[in-house]
Amino acid sequence: MYDLVFEVLAEPHRRRILDLLREGERPVGDLVTGLGLSQPGVSKHLRILRHAGLVQVRAVGQRRLYRLQPDGLRQVDEWLAPYRAAWRGHLDALETHLAEMHHDPGTSQDTDNSKRRGRRDHGEERDDDG
Repeated sequence: MYDLVFEVLAEPHRRRILDLLREGERPVGDLVTGLGLSQPGVSKHLRILRHAGLVQVRAVGQRRLYRLQPDGLRQVDEWLAPYRAAWRGHLDALETHLAEMHHDPGTSQDTDNSKRRGRRDHGEERDDDG
């Protein structure tokens, strides 16, 4: 099922439809306007999104209203979870490293700042070019 969902999401117009539906339930006409595609083109994309379990439709009189189907996207979220966890670990390590650099007086940034302060203290203030 993951392969089908990712194949469906690979098409930019379908992702844009999901973006529009994220704002709430919409009739096909609103999606046509938002995408700048023909009504048959939007209907084709909606049919594919429905088949993949990413959108739902309900009839209100003659109108068809479309909305997101969260369960379809939950599969994508579950697939991404281990990657998200791995990146979180890397980002936490980077944050720790940057915090240590910021507090370590021996870093090159702090050294450069102290050199500039030293030049100013001795009347040797220079412009940024050196």
